[in-house]
Amino acid sequence: MKILLVEDESGLIITLTDRLRSEGFEVVSAVDGKLGFDLAASENFDLIILDVMLPKKNGYDVCRDLRQKGVATPILMLTAKGETIDKVLGLKLGADDYLTKPFEVIELLARVEALLRRAPGHTNGASHDAFRFGDVTVDFKRAEVLRDNEPVELSAMEFKLLQYLIENRGNVHSRDQLLDMVWGYDSMPSTRTVDVHIAWIRQKLEANPRRPRFIQTVHGLGYKFTDT
Repeated sequence: MKILLVEDESGLIITLTDRLRSEGFEVVSAVDGKLGFDLAASENFDLIILDVMLPKKNGYDVCRDLRQKGVATPILMLTAKGETIDKVLGLKLGADDYLTKPFEVIELLARVEALLRRAPGHTNGASHDAFRFGDVTVDFKRAEVLRDNEPVELSAMEFKLLQYLIENRGNVHSRDQLLDMVWGYDSMPSTRTVDVHIAWIRQKLEANPRRPRFIQTVHGLGYKFTDT
């Protein structure tokens, strides 16, 4: 597994690089956002660890531009800001998870392993190569989504969430269950992350996101996917 670490704090670069390599990962580092973007856009990585406060190009811009370029590599953002709005902004721009500084390295490793385990192409549960609902086709093998035969850009985490809901269609899933099964861990500061990702998927795939036909809210319980 190859990880791109985009971070400008030399001490943290050394610490994370040593620990990740000791866990068997190949690590490539970039000390500014411009170099990080160039590497992520031109080479294949399994995961990107991306700091927000970077010289030349901040992490939010790097994340946004990578997603606009069609790079779907999972992104774990590192931020010194603890406000919810900053976390939501990172997720909205296409990040798959976030970690607030300071953090324990063991927690970062848990997030890394969870993202890699759930990344498209590493899941074990797909029962079909593709699935169609309404005017949407989901190709699990290629991790691609088409609507009216036009490509739809989903972040890696949006795709994972959609795939999980489809594979378990008809079942109701609580927010905590989705965090556990899709994000890969069962504790977060807020379950708002699930709601935000559901809203984005609806916006991209539902004919009427305010009255969704396929990804439904079960009030007081959670969400379910139905194609009936």
